[in-house]
Amino acid sequence: MCSGSFAKCLGATLVPLSVLCVLCNILLFFPSGKSIESKHITNEVWYFGGILGSGVLNNDCCGCCGNDNCGRRFMLGSMLFAAVGVLGSGYSVIVSAVAISSGPMCMTFRNATLTVWNTPFNKGNYLSKTSMWSACKEPVDVVSWHLTLFSILLVAGLIQVAICAVQVVNGLLGALCGDCCRCCEKTNSRIIICCISLTFRKVS
Repeated sequence: MCSGSFAKCLGATLVPLSVLCVLCNILLFFPSGKSIESKHITNEVWYFGGILGSGVLNNDCCGCCGNDNCGRRFMLGSMLFAAVGVLGSGYSVIVSAVAISSGPMCMTFRNATLTVWNTPFNKGNYLSKTSMWSACKEPVDVVSWHLTLFSILLVAGLIQVAICAVQVVNGLLGALCGDCCRCCEKTNSRIIICCISLTFRKVS
C-alpha cells in the first residue's frame, strides 16, 4: 500500500476514536448522568485528557485524511502531526490511568447539616473489591460510571498511541522515499521494495 494512502486509512480510523474520547470526557462532567457542582467533579476530569489529548491533538494526526495529494512534503508534515498525536494520546492514557487508580470523587457522608465529598479510595484498592463501592453514597453508581468512561479513554488512548506511532514510521518512509504510488501501480510491489528502488536511483 502507498504511504499516502496508508496515512489516509490511519487518519480515518482516528476520527471516530477522537469523537468517542471527547464524548467520554464530556460525560464525566455529569456523574451518573446528573449535574453536580463543579467542585465535586473528579479532579482528573478537569485535565481534559479526552478532549485535548485524545481529541483535539489527535484529530487526523496523520495529516492526510481527506487529502488527495500526500506527497513527500506532505508526508513529512504528517510525521510531525503524528508525533504530536503520540504525545496527546499518551497524556490521555496517563490521566486515565491516574483517574482509575484514584477513583471518583463522591459524597461519603451526609446528615441534616453536613455533607462530605472526597475520594475514598486509594491506589486502586477498590478495583478488585466491589464491596468498597458502597462508600460512595451519591451520585448513585458513580464508581461504575467513572470506571467505564475512564477505561474507554485508556483503551482508546492506547490505540491512538499505536496508530500515531505507526504513522511516524510511515511518514518517515514517505518523506525519504516519496509516496511511491506510481511505482507501486506499475510494479504491484510492496512499499519497501518500491522505496529501495527509488533510493538506489537517486544514488546512481
